[in-house]
Amino acid sequence: MSLLTSITNPIIKLLFMKRSCVFLLFSLISLVLIVLPHHMLFAGDGAYTYRFPTRPHGNDIQAITVIGSPQTYIVQKDDTLLDIARNFDLGFSEIQLPYKDLDPWVPPEGLELTIPTSWVLPEGKWNGILINIPEMRLYLFFKKISMAKTFPIGIGVTENITLTGQFYIKDKRVSPSWHIPVSLREKYEGRKSIPPGPDNPLGSHWMGLSIKGYGIHGTNFPWAVGRLVTHGCIRLYPEDIVRLYPIVPIGTPVNIIYEPIKIGFNQGRIFIEVHEDIYHRIPDLLQFTLEKLDKMKIKNLVEVEKVKEAIDQKRGVPVEITSDFDYGK
Repeated sequence: MSLLTSITNPIIKLLFMKRSCVFLLFSLISLVLIVLPHHMLFAGDGAYTYRFPTRPHGNDIQAITVIGSPQTYIVQKDDTLLDIARNFDLGFSEIQLPYKDLDPWVPPEGLELTIPTSWVLPEGKWNGILINIPEMRLYLFFKKISMAKTFPIGIGVTENITLTGQFYIKDKRVSPSWHIPVSLREKYEGRKSIPPGPDNPLGSHWMGLSIKGYGIHGTNFPWAVGRLVTHGCIRLYPEDIVRLYPIVPIGTPVNIIYEPIKIGFNQGRIFIEVHEDIYHRIPDLLQFTLEKLDKMKIKNLVEVEKVKEAIDQKRGVPVEITSDFDYGK
């Protein structure tokens, strides 16, 4: 006998049924929000399903490491590329690369733009936070359910680069004060700290890394996202740090990598995503890429001319490079 059938009082039974319906409704809403297709959401609001290759070499036709999909947008009066980028949760560099010839402050009204809300996941079976410096993007992996969220970031200038390595979230603070490093105090007229508020470069939230002085935080200057602007820290849009902060506990691993060339898979097709070598670490991107493809044992499955074109353009979006001649072999 179920609990419902065992209740004899009609009023209690009605209340129980109403409560059950409410619970079911909230459960359905939660399920819909989790699985809602991404094209109905901006990048920062949804999570993507992925499937890393099961073997280190070759083309795994079951792998899905290209996430998201491009969107379209018609430029409105008074739009800037910075506004459009932020509305689609992109950094400035991500919207600028495909449209290098447009005036970022006065793009032509009525122009249809393809919004690059699609990414190749960096190679590796990640968990927690992954930051890829050249693409200026942060990924948060939920390994147990094979889903990932992603956010644009601002990173360190060439004189104060963002470091690579394996770290973890050591501390978290809401409304942080910024203790100004000695090297920067002259710039801030000798001040030693800046309290919480609109003048604080850390924004509303801070997540400190296990390396002293470095952290992931918000910003009081949103247009810095997608640029080399910091002294090594990682900046997010104010709205993104608010989304990220509550779902990242202390102890979360943080891997920071330098990968301007990413190779991805989707339905047996092979893609490449090429970014600027912003810290000038790779002398020959083409040679580096060909060696990468050879190491992955898929060089014979791609068209080298497509690879060369993608490297020349450096558009920062997934580009298919599958060789149709060898496809399926």
